[in-house]
Amino acid sequence: MSTLCLFYTGTMEGPRSDVGRWGRSPWQPTTPSPEPEPEPEPDRSSRSRRGGGRSFWARCCGCCSCGNRADDDWGPEPSGSRSRGTSSRGGGSRGGDSRGRDSRGGRRPESRGSGVNAAGDGTIREGMLVVNGVDLLCSRSDQNRREHHTDEFEYDELILRRGQPFHIILFLNREYESSDRIALELLIGNNPEVGKGTHVIIPVGKGGSGGWKAQVTKTNGHNLTLRVHTSPNAIIGKFQFTVRTRSEAGEFQLPFDPRNEIYILFNPWCPEDIVYVDHEDWRQEYVLNESGRIYYGTEAQIGERTWNYGQFDHGVLDACLYILDRRGMPYGGRGDPVSVSRVVSAMVNSLDDNGVLIGNWTGDYSRGTNPSAWVGSVEILLSYLRTGYSVPYGQCWVFAGVTTTVLRCLGLATRTVTNFNSAHDTDTSLTMDIYFDENMKPLEHLNHDSVWNFHVWNDCWMKRPDLPSGFDGWQVVDATPQETSSGIFCCGPCSVESIKNGLVYMKYDTPFIFAEVNSDKVYWQRQDDGSFKIVYVEEKAIGTLIVTKAINSNMREDITHIYKHPEGSEAERKAVEKAAAHGSKPNVYATRDSAEDVAMQVEAQDAVMGQDLTVSVVLTNRGSSRRTVKLHLYLCVTYYTGVSGPTFKETKKEVVLAPGASDTVAMPVAYKEYKPHLVDQGAMLLNVSGHVKESGQVLAKQHTFRLRTPDLSLTLLGAAVVGQECEVQIVFKNPLPITLTNVVFRLEGSGLQRPKVLNVGDIGGNETVTLRQTFVPVRPGPRQLIASLDSPQLSQVHGVIQVDVAPSSGGRGFSEAVGDSRSGENIPMAFRGGA
Repeated sequence: MSTLCLFYTGTMEGPRSDVGRWGRSPWQPTTPSPEPEPEPEPDRSSRSRRGGGRSFWARCCGCCSCGNRADDDWGPEPSGSRSRGTSSRGGGSRGGDSRGRDSRGGRRPESRGSGVNAAGDGTIREGMLVVNGVDLLCSRSDQNRREHHTDEFEYDELILRRGQPFHIILFLNREYESSDRIALELLIGNNPEVGKGTHVIIPVGKGGSGGWKAQVTKTNGHNLTLRVHTSPNAIIGKFQFTVRTRSEAGEFQLPFDPRNEIYILFNPWCPEDIVYVDHEDWRQEYVLNESGRIYYGTEAQIGERTWNYGQFDHGVLDACLYILDRRGMPYGGRGDPVSVSRVVSAMVNSLDDNGVLIGNWTGDYSRGTNPSAWVGSVEILLSYLRTGYSVPYGQCWVFAGVTTTVLRCLGLATRTVTNFNSAHDTDTSLTMDIYFDENMKPLEHLNHDSVWNFHVWNDCWMKRPDLPSGFDGWQVVDATPQETSSGIFCCGPCSVESIKNGLVYMKYDTPFIFAEVNSDKVYWQRQDDGSFKIVYVEEKAIGTLIVTKAINSNMREDITHIYKHPEGSEAERKAVEKAAAHGSKPNVYATRDSAEDVAMQVEAQDAVMGQDLTVSVVLTNRGSSRRTVKLHLYLCVTYYTGVSGPTFKETKKEVVLAPGASDTVAMPVAYKEYKPHLVDQGAMLLNVSGHVKESGQVLAKQHTFRLRTPDLSLTLLGAAVVGQECEVQIVFKNPLPITLTNVVFRLEGSGLQRPKVLNVGDIGGNETVTLRQTFVPVRPGPRQLIASLDSPQLSQVHGVIQVDVAPSSGGRGFSEAVGDSRSGENIPMAFRGGA
């Protein structure tokens, strides 16, 4: 048996120790070996085993069983030998040998001339039907790209959405006759096979299999116009294309040409595609919109930032396909959005598989980019495509932003979702458990669960034929590496409907996601005998608000209701207790003890970074007797993941409450007190615990708040026109009394500006600076230009401006350029001013 030698021609970190989710997949990076000697021609019995003894024409067209030879499917390889794989990295084919070995390990014969015939000698006989060329009508302004909603892609190749017809024109050497036979072929992968959908044969004028077919719609002399239908279940990826003809004079095959390669994507416009979306405004927002809003902060202090998804930028589609290749995903499985979205959730993070982004929550980003500094996905994906190395660094909103880009690019309706007060359940109890000693002091060595101030993931829309009916629609996909799923750091797709109803036995990863949005925070106190007793259950502490960007608007949309029933309702409580029954502590609610007449509420004023602030606790006696409360307040800084630093300020106070009365305990905090302790996001955590003397009621509350950072002010200086230079002004005022060092600006916008990094040096305390940058728009229409600022002293500073780009005066809608991209440019400030 001969061996197929595959190797990878791009740059990688080195051989992968992890072979991927599909360890037996055909693509693996190996070292190229010397080219073997050509093997003897296999005998006919071996060819019969491969092709059932039938020729290409016999298998694609029943009336052509009388071919000149019962030969191998391929015969000689045409010129421009077929590369194996999707060739999506631009610099040569992946997983294939450019020296021309065939699938049996031998050398493929080189083609001679512009095509090949059945004899394999390159001779074009008189009367043969020769395809001199093909027009795929693939320019951005052509019918195919416009009808398939792919005209925004900054690509010259034909990009299609499956399940939808397209048109091509064949240029023949003579007029087409009724006795002629023509078949179109599409091939993808390392070893294309008809049975796996990686080798598609479409006989013209006859019904194909699985929804593939082609008909002649127009003849004009030697030109033949075809209408081609693709299958709604087709594999997605980059296909090579060729045409075969058969006439009485012989057979001909059009050589493979890289300019004729065809991308096929999922199609949310096609009712037969399982990713179909029955709302045009949804498709415009969740498939075609190139920018969006991502929300962060706390439920009471929501911040928002604009993110450039850039799914149509040049190179991004190749990067998305490279992600599937890098994981070793079998080509035959790439028509299934469930599998594709699960692979993407695994590959956007770097754990297990050297994926796109390295996660970092340490606060030290000196060897990469602060996650808060990114303004979009394009720079990240193009870096991964170009180098093969994981990009430092990402946190949840970066993972989610990149995932939105990848899934929208591949044709899945996808949105970025933020869950405030998002739980991270580490012991599958489906509750957030916090343990205290006898004096209500936290037992940190037992407190492994955490509550993130916010967590960002994705919803994507599809049917779920792998689940019982009723679970189609939005599916959660989470690329942030938190816990493993079947031994891999991935999460989803998980039906939102199963989350809402506590059906945690549904795949994939429903227990973990349910705990993120709808678990209870359970406070346990150690008793004298060493056992633990539930002293308080906070039922409305997790998943308090779930939001996404609204359709056709930059407003925020509350989608909490699709994830959970109304908080406190019978249906919601039933879902929680049903889910908990499948967890590691199924009897947790049986031990509840509730006697509460003192209510507690925490308030924090809206404060800006660098200013003093005050936090307050309001106590209310809802009973008919006097109550005495011993209250403890502990303040510390915290990462948004719930990991907190040491307490830097505390207050203890005893409060006496008359029946029906309220009282407030305030804690003022000066800038000089919190400045030395600040971490990413400028967030702080107030831990409040109390004990009611008369009733024994235990009070417990954790409240997170953040310090706001200033915005960048962007102003457009003149009209924006495709192909013409335009200028933008950026103004920033340092809110801190200290110098910001090593300040870096980032600027990008799809159709406007490729990712650009600007080093501007230091900015003094309370200083105002202004800088100007030029860019050349390449696509018309409304666009978003996004900027960020980052320094070791201050991050999470952003700004955005809408740019309405007019077509060029020559009437061309697009520019041939793809925008300027520079990294690390040193930029002098145009103006500097004091406070």
